[in-house]
Amino acid sequence: MNKLGLHGNVWAAGWSHDECARAIGNTAELGFDLVEAPALDPSLIDVAFTAKQLEKAGIGITFSLGLDAETDLSSGDPEKIRRGEARLGDVVSMTRDLGGTHICGIIYSAFQKYMVPATKEGIAGSVDALRRVAEKAAASDIVLGLEVVNRYETNVLNTAAQGVDMCKRIGAPNVKVHLDVYHMNIEEADMEAAIIDTGDYIGYFHTGDSNRGYMGTGSIDLPRVFKALVRSGYQGPITFESFSSAVVGQPLEGILGIWRNLWEDGYDLARHAKMYTESQLKSAHEAHNCGRKGLPF
Repeated sequence: MNKLGLHGNVWAAGWSHDECARAIGNTAELGFDLVEAPALDPSLIDVAFTAKQLEKAGIGITFSLGLDAETDLSSGDPEKIRRGEARLGDVVSMTRDLGGTHICGIIYSAFQKYMVPATKEGIAGSVDALRRVAEKAAASDIVLGLEVVNRYETNVLNTAAQGVDMCKRIGAPNVKVHLDVYHMNIEEADMEAAIIDTGDYIGYFHTGDSNRGYMGTGSIDLPRVFKALVRSGYQGPITFESFSSAVVGQPLEGILGIWRNLWEDGYDLARHAKMYTESQLKSAHEAHNCGRKGLPF
């Protein structure tokens, strides 16, 4: 059974004590299994306070982040690689201390638009660094998810197939592909085929819609996506992610180009996402079971 998660940026821009308590409390109140905390700057997260809030709410936690230009593992710059590896090491330690299970996002390059293609040497450097980070993460049963994102947020991994290839190069069983419907809708020729082909390499999954608003209000064929997830046998977390300029602010607002508000009420948005996800998963499982029994569906 998939655990259902909610991205903390639905509730708040950061992770101050007030933001942390609100994000965890509201997420638990709606019945989600976990909250995905933003860790662009892990030094801003109070581990002890977060632990108390998680214990009080009775839910789990995962972390997501993107590296910046000064910590870019794919840069080919030894000093930047060192800083990037150290930052990821800090997030691994934090995740371990909070009993977290996954660290996901653009953890292999900088979270930005590049003006030139990635180099073979740069990707090789990222692979080597992630292999070392994966070893530390494995000691605490933490999965690293390489998020496959659109061309405006990295020049390294834009398709699921590229994600699988990088996982194979790293060669660590706890390094998986993190798929996200928003990005797949831009880059994949066939989202269903991409999910099926990724198969056992899927380690984390983001839902949402093409406009980053309410699920079902954009152009993504979400029922087909959920059917593909069920067919693939994926059992990991499914986390809803959405952003509004009414909440996130800079720098995320600028990096992602969140210039208009598609929602104002995060509670209603998240409640709808949970109901929508549960209903789509149930329909997908029923369709899959009918297909296996040779029944019409």
